[in-house]
Amino acid sequence: MFFRCIMGFNQIGGYTNVPGEIPWEIVVVYFLAATATAFYLGRRGGGLRRFSTLDLVYIAVGGALAVVWEFNVGSLIRTPSFIDIGFLGRLFILLIVTALVRKVGAGMLTMFVFNLLSDQFHYGYGGEPMFFVYECLTYGLFVDLLISITGGKIFGIGVAQPVGQKVTEKAGPVTVGARALSPNTSGILSPTVLAVIEGAIIGFLMAFPDPLFYGGFFNPFLYGGVVDWGRILFNIASFIPLDTLVGALSGVVALRVSRVI
Repeated sequence: MFFRCIMGFNQIGGYTNVPGEIPWEIVVVYFLAATATAFYLGRRGGGLRRFSTLDLVYIAVGGALAVVWEFNVGSLIRTPSFIDIGFLGRLFILLIVTALVRKVGAGMLTMFVFNLLSDQFHYGYGGEPMFFVYECLTYGLFVDLLISITGGKIFGIGVAQPVGQKVTEKAGPVTVGARALSPNTSGILSPTVLAVIEGAIIGFLMAFPDPLFYGGFFNPFLYGGVVDWGRILFNIASFIPLDTLVGALSGVVALRVSRVI
């Protein structure tokens, strides 16, 4: 009944019987769970009150730069079809913004700004609010989950490193002062290693939403597009290594940028 009501609204076809399409019940369950998670993280993290004016500036500028890269720069760079240079640039910018803000909601807000500007200057608003829901509660939520899990110390930013203890050694008749690293009894990895691991995790997760949610549901649901599971699986397999690599590199760069700004 619900889908009958929205058919034709804002260019939303509402097709739920396209061959191969992911059942709408599964998609609804995911996004309901994602919405509940987003509200929980927001309440736990203090909501929008925690964001300073500078945080909002970083988010706005990052969302705008992602739009410029994806549609005005990345689209001009010729690559094989399975390498989406526009999306990889967006991932890089998103992680830089995340490192500068480090507050739950930064990921979803950045993706909201990106979608708003994308609609305004490139796509138009047809199909909304589906794309806001889709992008904010996948790409944006993945980032915010990691911010929450790390307690705001994403990419190792603010993580204390083991401190060395000064010892003295006898080198013949001369006493030599040296600094020896104490054992890492706390089990804390170095910030650089954390940046690589966490960036790789985000990159890995980023490989799934577009093939699965857009290719398997939103494209057929909105426009009646053809579902090609061979292509979906190929895209997942080809996106994972490159997205993971770019995510790891972006995490390291984000750590460096956070130390400079």
